[in-house]
Amino acid sequence: MAKPSLVILGTRGIPASHGGFETFAEKLALFLVRRGWHVAVYCQNEVTVVTERIRTSVWNGVELLHVDVASRGPKATLEFDWHCVRDAARRDGVCLVLGYNGAVFLPYLRLAGRKVLTNMDGIEWKRPKWSLPVRAWFWINEWIAAWSSQRLVADHPAIADHVATRRSRSAIATIPYGGDPIPEAPEGPIRALGLEPDRYLTSIARIEPDNNILTMVKAFSRQRRTFKLVVLGTLLPDNPYHAAVRAAASDEVMFPGAIFDAETLRSLRFHARAYLHGHTVGGTNPSLVEALWAGNAVIAHDNPFNRGTAGPQQTYFADERTCEDRIATAIADPIAMRAAGGAALARAAEHFDWTTILTAYEAEIIALGGYAGAPAGMAGSAVAR
Repeated sequence: MAKPSLVILGTRGIPASHGGFETFAEKLALFLVRRGWHVAVYCQNEVTVVTERIRTSVWNGVELLHVDVASRGPKATLEFDWHCVRDAARRDGVCLVLGYNGAVFLPYLRLAGRKVLTNMDGIEWKRPKWSLPVRAWFWINEWIAAWSSQRLVADHPAIADHVATRRSRSAIATIPYGGDPIPEAPEGPIRALGLEPDRYLTSIARIEPDNNILTMVKAFSRQRRTFKLVVLGTLLPDNPYHAAVRAAASDEVMFPGAIFDAETLRSLRFHARAYLHGHTVGGTNPSLVEALWAGNAVIAHDNPFNRGTAGPQQTYFADERTCEDRIATAIADPIAMRAAGGAALARAAEHFDWTTILTAYEAEIIALGGYAGAPAGMAGSAVAR
């Protein structure tokens, strides 16, 4: 009997080195391969000249479909998405699409008779950083994805509520993002940055207005702390928002840039007094889940996405003043922060365990693909909080 088959579209590819969707694609692909599936993942390969549009390789049992793209920027992403869809339309198996930014091409998959499961990601068109035409593009693509896919996945109950305004709830499964426990981490990487364990706060995010980086930097910098605030992320010299963030920062704020080294990131999370999370748009944010798994006390912007992920034992802010209050408490009360960190770990284990999440995805794919042997009681299931 032929293996059940899955094709993953919508990421830049694996092994993961770019972001949350890539990490998820890698986790799911390896999980399913170990369980006897054939899994193919499209990988974007930026080249000067296209000599071979799609070539294949195998990595840890996963078929990698390398798509050559000679364009750059948004055009390259659309070109990549189009060639992935064209190729996937000729392949057997369920198509798992991560995100809806290129959903304009999904009707082609449906016309080809493919089964399509789409993770609807966050509400991208609400992000203030985008111009009106770009926001319109995302809004249109969100609707196309909702109606071109047989099944939809929301990674947060609030996202499911939003998607339900586009499509019946019976077509939506709620399955969050996962993370890995960080039971320990060396001190060397943080000491190399001039930091001491439990004497700093962290922010790990893109430095953008809807992530409230400026608000958090201003709140921290309003007085001397004898603590450090470590703000990870790229700062561009010609970006006005980035310039404002730098100008607002006291000398106790550090900007080490975007750090991708896994050991350094684990150490930064594990040894922090608390994690600052200012995201206002999105679902189950990967960085917030990773903070929970590191046992970080969380100080987050007060909205349904963050409260639904981090839970009632963490603290929340609405503006610069309340953010300053939460930061002051974190610095003054290490016992309360340790208690919040313990609650964070417990919540991560209860809601964001990879095995539970990947098993729920497998059940969805089995049900949509009509594959025999679905685990009893699992087909069509969801993980909800």
